[in-house]
Amino acid sequence: MTTFRLFLKTMILVATMLGFGLPAAADSLLAKLLPDVEVGELVEGADAFGATHPDTPAIQVLKGGERVGWAFVTSDYVSTTGYSGKPIHTMVAVDDAAQVIGVQLVKHSEPIVLIGIPDAKVKALVANYRGLDLVAEAESGGSSHKLDIISGATVTIMVIDDSIIRAGLKVARQLGLGGLAVEEVGSGPQFEINPDAEAASDWMTLEGDGTLRRLSLDVGQINAAFAAMEDERAAERALTEAPETTFIEMQAALVSHPAIGRAILGEAVNANIQDWLEEGDHAVAIVGRGLYSFKGSGYVRGGIFDRIVLIQDDVSVRFRDRMHKRINTIEADGAPVFNEADLFKIPADSGFDPTKPFRIQLLVHRDVGAIEKVFTTFDLGYQLPEQYIRAIAPPPAAAVPASVAEVTSQTEADAHQALWKRIWAGKQIEIVVLGIMLTILTGVFFFQGLVTRNERGFYWFRMGFLTVTLVYLGWYANAQLSVVNLMALFGSLVSGFSWQAFLLDPLTFILWFAVAAALLFWGRGAYCGWLCPFGALQELLNQIARKLRIPQWTLPWGLHERLWPLKYMIFLGLFGVSLTSIEQAERLAEVEPFKTAIILNFVRAWPFVAYVAALLIAGLFVERFFCRYLCPLGAALAIPARLRMFDWLKRYHECGNPCQTCANQCPVQSIHPTGEINPNECINCLHCQVLYQSKTTCPVVIKKVKRREKVGAAPDLSRANLGHPNQTKSQVTN
Repeated sequence: MTTFRLFLKTMILVATMLGFGLPAAADSLLAKLLPDVEVGELVEGADAFGATHPDTPAIQVLKGGERVGWAFVTSDYVSTTGYSGKPIHTMVAVDDAAQVIGVQLVKHSEPIVLIGIPDAKVKALVANYRGLDLVAEAESGGSSHKLDIISGATVTIMVIDDSIIRAGLKVARQLGLGGLAVEEVGSGPQFEINPDAEAASDWMTLEGDGTLRRLSLDVGQINAAFAAMEDERAAERALTEAPETTFIEMQAALVSHPAIGRAILGEAVNANIQDWLEEGDHAVAIVGRGLYSFKGSGYVRGGIFDRIVLIQDDVSVRFRDRMHKRINTIEADGAPVFNEADLFKIPADSGFDPTKPFRIQLLVHRDVGAIEKVFTTFDLGYQLPEQYIRAIAPPPAAAVPASVAEVTSQTEADAHQALWKRIWAGKQIEIVVLGIMLTILTGVFFFQGLVTRNERGFYWFRMGFLTVTLVYLGWYANAQLSVVNLMALFGSLVSGFSWQAFLLDPLTFILWFAVAAALLFWGRGAYCGWLCPFGALQELLNQIARKLRIPQWTLPWGLHERLWPLKYMIFLGLFGVSLTSIEQAERLAEVEPFKTAIILNFVRAWPFVAYVAALLIAGLFVERFFCRYLCPLGAALAIPARLRMFDWLKRYHECGNPCQTCANQCPVQSIHPTGEINPNECINCLHCQVLYQSKTTCPVVIKKVKRREKVGAAPDLSRANLGHPNQTKSQVTN
């Protein structure tokens, strides 16, 4: 039956292409993707596709031989891209009233959806677009519908939403659906940038004449917007600041216009911008201050700014890290101090027209659960003022607005610190707890001889510390380091390093700083053995397994030693892939189970949960199985482990020859049979230091104790015998 269906769909497609001759559609994505779509799944009750439209890549949807609508692929009309940098191909069906009657996600390359979000969840969200009124969207500028977003896939869902709306409006206008008509090309005046225009030199005038446009939102407005949502949890998580507190003040200007660029950024920076832009490119400067960042931190992980998007009619531009530059100083007199100031490139091939109105759409989110968020959007509208443009047939030159009184100019040398300082202020409790943990752990390492003297006491201390690491640092604070962090760091070093990007996540920043310091003193074990939440999870489960008398497997040394390199191979492979595609490397980094087990608390698709379960089950029999053989982060930290300055772990000459006690009892088999500790594999659990002082386990210590007891007993015996009244000195000597 499946083969027959595929044959039937293919024949329909071939017949359509041959019988109705569509040069434009023959090379369209519709023609390529149509065989993958079941018409009955796209539109309920439909039984066949009909003829292709002669002028646009759209195909009839038939029910009982009658046309009930038109189907098209959004990527034939818009080129909005997501995390992957590639379009998301969605097939949409609309009826004659411009109502959406079917939506189906056909093909995409999104790593977020592919690896983290259940396919059924995305399909269910996409199906909700059935019933969307494109006429109402045309009248409201695409904002009359409710935007539903899945937490963890913000950009992907926004791209799908944007594509459906804009492509749907294009098709409706081209086919005259719902009374919408195609705008006549070339009607009305055509404009271009006026290179001879001048701009005012002070911020206040630039605001007044429209060169700068502003979106200002206070806490009261944001709370009201979320309170009006259907999800009651949004209102329950209202911001506690005073209603008049600035949530965000965001301003924008089209600085690719030479006059505006010179006025706001100065001659030198403007010249650099013009060199940065290719022919046909444009650039918009966006500055902001307040509680909310228009950049966020998503671009650090995925390279894409998920909180802002530029929209102009059917054009949508989502900015990526390679389209971004920071603004260090604003030259316009009287400019306020902003938390963040950035420059974004608008590519020439986007179809953007600088002389027409556009808007910067800001996405605002609110946490309503551990990993759940709700979203709403606000628009900053922009229209280049008349003095900066001219008709193709130039009209009389527009007058330049007069400047207002000069005010003292202000720079932004310290402004970049404001954003991350605010984030750190909001994480004070988490930072303090982490600081206490690091202080305690540092004390343990410096005074390890004293700490490990009591075997039972140290065991329960370690179990307690690992429990805090797992529950608080991992599941609560989500402070789980990843090899993806290292790849992002390398990418930042290549493209232009910025501390600010990494300071936006306080706990991760502190942990990486601590890890860097610990590598010089103790090697990788300080993190891997004590501060890694997934490592803690493995060890705690293994301890439970031991209590339940689950047998423990000790791999033969030869096999164990040959399995060590696996994690190094995985890390080098990921690093190599990241040099060509960071998105592909992030997908492959799912070999780390951290996201599933720690960040998402096992709330993922079953293959990911099954993978983590397999690793944890293996760890019940072989302690820290993943850490030993597969962890790419552990491999990355182990590479510089030999740079450590000190050897803190004490050893006896007898260790390894003849004594094998520590080697046999090492939880991760990091001690060679010859007695040496491999710093690349040691997790600094300090169990060998417990044994080093054990009077019941270590043969060397036992021997020393017996020798001391024997030496101490001899004088006592002599004194006792010499004091007996019936014995002579010679008898005592004998």
